Amino acid sequence: MARLTDKAWSPYLAGAAIGLLQIPAFLLLGTALGTSSSYVTVAAAAAEVFDPGIRAIRYAAAHLDGAKNWWQVALVVGIALGALLSASLSGTRRRGIAPVWRRATGLGPGGRFGMAFVGGFVMLLGARIADGCTTGHGLSGMAQLAIGSFIAVAAMFAGGIATAMLLRPVR
Repeated sequence: MARLTDKAWSPYLAGAAIGLLQIPAFLLLGTALGTSSSYVTVAAAAAEVFDPGIRAIRYAAAHLDGAKNWWQVALVVGIALGALLSASLSGTRRRGIAPVWRRATGLGPGGRFGMAFVGGFVMLLGARIADGCTTGHGLSGMAQLAIGSFIAVAAMFAGGIATAMLLRPVR
């Protein structure tokens, strides 16, 4: 049995818990697990504070109301807080920039965060174009045996492997 203070949790138990989380999502909200829509919900809500006319844009208006949209925002916040809690309890929380990353790229913390922001933006843009993120396609879409999700996940892995091979420091 895994303890919250363990350095690593069983991927089988964590995967089963995530899979079981889909049941209340489908039964109570009629939606699958996914995270990329939450960014649209938060951005549209923030834009509405300054311009209530944002509701005239159908895409933004569709993400402003309803438990489904805010459930996904809560899921993203829960993922971040859960990761922080897990790292803190297990004593594996890191602070600062990894020396290996600095030597490999020559970038300091500002460059690292800039690259992370640009990479995250490109990933989110791709998720919205693909009509789903890694969570939506990888967990929910594949659980529903959606062909498009199998193709999307294969493309995500291929892209990730190619990127890792391109960015990996030469030894």
